[in-house]
Amino acid sequence: MGMGEKSPKSFHMQHRNQQKQEFRGVPKGCMAIKVGQGEEQERFVVPVMYINHPLFMQLLKEAEEEYGFDQKGTITIPCHVEEFRNVRGLIDRDKSLHHHHHVGCFGF
Repeated sequence: MGMGEKSPKSFHMQHRNQQKQEFRGVPKGCMAIKVGQGEEQERFVVPVMYINHPLFMQLLKEAEEEYGFDQKGTITIPCHVEEFRNVRGLIDRDKSLHHHHHVGCFGF
């Protein structure tokens, strides 16, 4: 192997370290997602229960249409960050009407 080439083993170790970094700081019951397109992407940590909410399901459907099922690593939602913040607010308000406990995913 020449200089700059990586052996399969070092590539595997680098990939595993990258995966660990993606999950670092994600509390139990939450998941990390990326929102945005191109260079305007932002990482969010959201409660797993979002998956069952119709608004989030629609965002996942848009992600499927944009990227297919073959996304590697963190799920990427292809909408503007501000749009996602608005949807997140709607989901949180809706969930707070039904649940009186707070899931500690935000603030990361």
